[in-house]
Amino acid sequence: MSIDSFGRFCQALPMMETSEPDRVKQETILGAAMAVLCQYGYRRTSMEDIAQAAGMSRPALYQHFRNKENIARCMVQVYFDQSVQAVTQALAGQGTVPDLLRAGYAAKTGPMIRDMLDSPHGAELLDLKNSQARDLVEDGSARITAVFADWLTREVAAGRVTLDAPAGDTATVLLRALDGIKRPPYARFVAERDQLATLLGRGLQSPL
Repeated sequence: MSIDSFGRFCQALPMMETSEPDRVKQETILGAAMAVLCQYGYRRTSMEDIAQAAGMSRPALYQHFRNKENIARCMVQVYFDQSVQAVTQALAGQGTVPDLLRAGYAAKTGPMIRDMLDSPHGAELLDLKNSQARDLVEDGSARITAVFADWLTREVAAGRVTLDAPAGDTATVLLRALDGIKRPPYARFVAERDQLATLLGRGLQSPL
Protein backbone atom coordinates (compact mmCIF):
# COMPACT_ATOMS: atom_id res chain seq x y z
CA MET A 1 0.00 0.00 0.00
CA SER A 2 1.45 3.35 -1.00
CA ILE A 3 1.71 6.30 1.36
CA ASP A 4 -0.99 8.17 -0.55
CA SER A 5 -3.39 5.23 -0.71
CA PHE A 6 -3.07 4.54 3.01
CA GLY A 7 -3.64 8.23 3.64
CA ARG A 8 -6.95 7.94 1.81
CA PHE A 9 -7.71 4.74 3.70
CA CYS A 10 -7.29 6.35 7.11
CA GLN A 11 -9.61 9.34 6.79
CA ALA A 12 -11.15 8.26 10.12
CA LEU A 13 -8.01 8.61 12.20
CA PRO A 14 -8.92 8.23 15.89
CA MET A 15 -7.22 11.49 16.81
CA MET A 16 -10.08 13.94 16.77
CA GLU A 17 -8.28 16.58 18.87
CA THR A 18 -5.48 17.12 16.37
CA SER A 19 -5.30 20.02 13.94
CA GLU A 20 -5.73 19.43 10.23
CA PRO A 21 -1.98 19.82 9.47
CA ASP A 22 -1.16 17.28 12.19
CA ARG A 23 -3.84 14.96 10.88
CA VAL A 24 -2.32 15.06 7.40
CA LYS A 25 1.11 14.31 8.85
CA GLN A 26 -0.27 11.39 10.83
CA GLU A 27 -1.88 9.96 7.70
CA THR A 28 1.44 10.30 5.89
CA ILE A 29 3.27 8.56 8.74
CA LEU A 30 0.81 5.67 8.83
CA GLY A 31 1.07 5.25 5.07
CA ALA A 32 4.84 5.21 5.29
CA ALA A 33 4.73 2.77 8.19
CA MET A 34 2.49 0.39 6.28
CA ALA A 35 4.80 0.42 3.28
CA VAL A 36 7.91 -0.16 5.40
CA LEU A 37 6.29 -2.88 7.50
CA CYS A 38 5.24 -4.77 4.39
CA GLN A 39 8.77 -4.48 3.03
CA TYR A 40 10.80 -5.34 6.14
CA GLY A 41 8.38 -6.84 8.66
CA TYR A 42 7.55 -5.52 12.11
CA ARG A 43 10.64 -6.69 14.00
CA ARG A 44 13.13 -5.27 11.48
CA THR A 45 11.36 -1.94 11.02
CA SER A 46 12.70 0.96 13.09
CA MET A 47 11.34 4.42 13.80
CA GLU A 48 14.20 5.72 11.66
CA ASP A 49 12.94 3.64 8.73
CA ILE A 50 9.45 5.03 9.15
CA ALA A 51 10.69 8.61 9.49
CA GLN A 52 12.74 8.33 6.30
CA ALA A 53 9.81 6.83 4.38
CA ALA A 54 7.55 9.63 5.63
CA GLY A 55 10.07 12.28 4.60
CA MET A 56 10.69 13.68 8.06
CA SER A 57 13.25 13.56 10.84
CA ARG A 58 12.98 11.08 13.67
CA PRO A 59 12.39 13.88 16.25
CA ALA A 60 9.50 15.10 14.08
CA LEU A 61 8.08 11.58 13.98
CA TYR A 62 8.19 11.36 17.78
CA GLN A 63 6.02 14.46 17.99
CA HIS A 64 3.16 12.35 16.63
CA PHE A 65 3.87 8.80 17.82
CA ARG A 66 5.71 7.61 20.91
CA ASN A 67 7.13 4.45 19.37
CA LYS A 68 6.60 1.70 16.83
CA GLU A 69 4.02 -0.01 19.02
CA ASN A 70 1.97 3.20 19.15
CA ILE A 71 2.00 3.33 15.34
CA ALA A 72 0.96 -0.30 15.05
CA ARG A 73 -1.93 0.19 17.45
CA CYS A 74 -3.11 3.25 15.58
CA MET A 75 -3.05 1.30 12.31
CA VAL A 76 -5.16 -1.43 13.87
CA GLN A 77 -7.64 1.15 15.16
CA VAL A 78 -7.87 2.79 11.75
CA TYR A 79 -8.43 -0.59 10.11
CA PHE A 80 -11.36 -1.44 12.36
CA ASP A 81 -12.92 2.03 12.20
CA GLN A 82 -12.87 1.93 8.42
CA SER A 83 -13.92 -1.70 8.22
CA VAL A 84 -17.00 -1.10 10.37
CA GLN A 85 -18.06 1.69 8.02
CA ALA A 86 -17.31 -0.31 4.88
CA VAL A 87 -19.06 -3.47 6.08
CA THR A 88 -22.11 -1.51 7.22
CA GLN A 89 -22.40 0.06 3.78
CA ALA A 90 -21.83 -3.23 1.96
CA LEU A 91 -24.47 -5.12 3.92
CA ALA A 92 -27.00 -2.34 3.35
CA GLY A 93 -26.83 -2.89 -0.39
CA GLN A 94 -29.05 -4.83 -2.77
CA GLY A 95 -28.62 -8.43 -3.83
CA THR A 96 -29.09 -12.02 -2.79
CA VAL A 97 -27.94 -13.26 0.59
CA PRO A 98 -24.76 -14.78 -0.94
CA ASP A 99 -24.15 -11.52 -2.83
CA LEU A 100 -24.38 -9.45 0.32
CA LEU A 101 -22.23 -11.84 2.33
CA ARG A 102 -19.57 -11.68 -0.38
CA ALA A 103 -19.74 -7.88 -0.28
CA GLY A 104 -19.47 -7.83 3.51
CA TYR A 105 -16.51 -10.18 3.48
CA ALA A 106 -14.80 -8.10 0.80
CA ALA A 107 -15.37 -4.89 2.75
CA LYS A 108 -13.69 -6.41 5.80
CA THR A 109 -10.66 -7.72 3.90
CA GLY A 110 -9.76 -4.92 1.50
CA PRO A 111 -6.51 -3.09 0.63
CA MET A 112 -4.80 -3.32 4.02
CA ILE A 113 -5.34 -7.08 4.26
CA ARG A 114 -4.28 -7.43 0.63
CA ASP A 115 -0.95 -5.75 1.27
CA MET A 116 -0.33 -7.83 4.38
CA LEU A 117 -1.09 -11.12 2.66
CA ASP A 118 1.03 -10.22 -0.35
CA SER A 119 3.95 -9.15 1.84
CA PRO A 120 6.72 -11.68 2.53
CA HIS A 121 6.12 -10.77 6.19
CA GLY A 122 2.36 -11.32 6.06
CA ALA A 123 2.18 -13.83 8.90
CA GLU A 124 4.14 -11.55 11.22
CA LEU A 125 1.99 -8.54 10.35
CA LEU A 126 -1.25 -10.43 10.87
CA ASP A 127 0.03 -11.53 14.28
CA LEU A 128 0.30 -7.90 15.42
CA LYS A 129 -3.32 -8.18 16.51
CA ASN A 130 -2.20 -10.63 19.18
CA SER A 131 1.14 -9.11 20.12
CA GLN A 132 0.45 -5.37 20.11
CA ALA A 133 -3.27 -4.65 19.96
CA ARG A 134 -5.29 -7.49 21.43
CA ASP A 135 -7.65 -5.09 23.22
CA LEU A 136 -8.28 -3.08 20.06
CA VAL A 137 -8.86 -6.25 18.07
CA GLU A 138 -11.37 -7.56 20.60
CA ASP A 139 -13.28 -4.28 20.54
CA GLY A 140 -13.12 -3.92 16.75
CA SER A 141 -14.11 -7.52 16.14
CA ALA A 142 -17.11 -7.11 18.44
CA ARG A 143 -18.20 -4.04 16.48
CA ILE A 144 -17.95 -5.84 13.15
CA THR A 145 -19.75 -8.88 14.55
CA ALA A 146 -22.56 -6.58 15.66
CA VAL A 147 -22.85 -5.20 12.12
CA PHE A 148 -23.18 -8.70 10.68
CA ALA A 149 -25.67 -9.64 13.42
CA ASP A 150 -27.81 -6.59 12.62
CA TRP A 151 -27.78 -7.57 8.95
CA LEU A 152 -28.85 -11.13 9.75
CA THR A 153 -31.65 -9.81 11.96
CA ARG A 154 -32.92 -7.64 9.11
CA GLU A 155 -32.75 -10.53 6.69
CA VAL A 156 -34.68 -12.78 9.07
CA ALA A 157 -37.35 -10.09 9.47
CA ALA A 158 -37.60 -9.86 5.69
CA GLY A 159 -38.06 -13.61 5.42
CA ARG A 160 -34.88 -14.04 3.39
CA VAL A 161 -32.80 -15.84 6.02
CA THR A 162 -33.56 -18.66 8.45
CA LEU A 163 -31.34 -19.07 11.51
CA ASP A 164 -30.96 -22.02 13.87
CA ALA A 165 -29.05 -19.90 16.40
CA PRO A 166 -29.14 -16.27 17.60
CA ALA A 167 -27.99 -13.71 15.05
CA GLY A 168 -24.97 -12.75 17.14
CA ASP A 169 -23.77 -16.34 17.41
CA THR A 170 -24.26 -16.88 13.68
CA ALA A 171 -22.35 -13.69 12.89
CA THR A 172 -19.47 -14.91 15.05
CA VAL A 173 -19.35 -18.18 13.11
CA LEU A 174 -19.40 -16.34 9.76
CA LEU A 175 -16.44 -14.19 10.77
CA ARG A 176 -14.45 -17.02 12.32
CA ALA A 177 -14.87 -18.96 9.09
CA LEU A 178 -13.49 -15.97 7.18
CA ASP A 179 -10.51 -15.64 9.52
CA GLY A 180 -9.85 -19.35 9.16
CA ILE A 181 -9.01 -19.05 5.46
CA LYS A 182 -6.95 -15.86 5.75
CA ARG A 183 -3.55 -16.83 4.35
CA PRO A 184 -1.34 -15.69 1.47
CA PRO A 185 -1.36 -15.04 -1.38
CA TYR A 186 -4.21 -12.55 -1.48
CA ALA A 187 -5.52 -13.70 -4.87
CA ARG A 188 -6.05 -17.22 -3.55
CA PHE A 189 -7.61 -15.86 -0.39
CA VAL A 190 -10.09 -13.79 -2.42
CA ALA A 191 -11.12 -16.82 -4.46
CA GLU A 192 -11.63 -18.90 -1.31
CA ARG A 193 -13.35 -15.98 0.44
CA ASP A 194 -15.90 -15.62 -2.34
CA GLN A 195 -16.48 -19.36 -2.48
CA LEU A 196 -17.01 -19.43 1.28
CA ALA A 197 -19.51 -16.57 1.08
CA THR A 198 -21.44 -18.35 -1.65
CA LEU A 199 -21.64 -21.60 0.29
CA LEU A 200 -22.56 -20.00 3.62
CA GLY A 201 -24.92 -17.51 2.00
CA ARG A 202 -26.86 -20.26 0.29
CA GLY A 203 -27.09 -22.13 3.56
CA LEU A 204 -28.54 -19.08 5.29
CA GLN A 205 -31.24 -18.44 2.70
CA SER A 206 -34.78 -19.31 3.67
CA PRO A 207 -36.35 -22.10 1.59
CA LEU A 208 -38.49 -20.84 -1.26
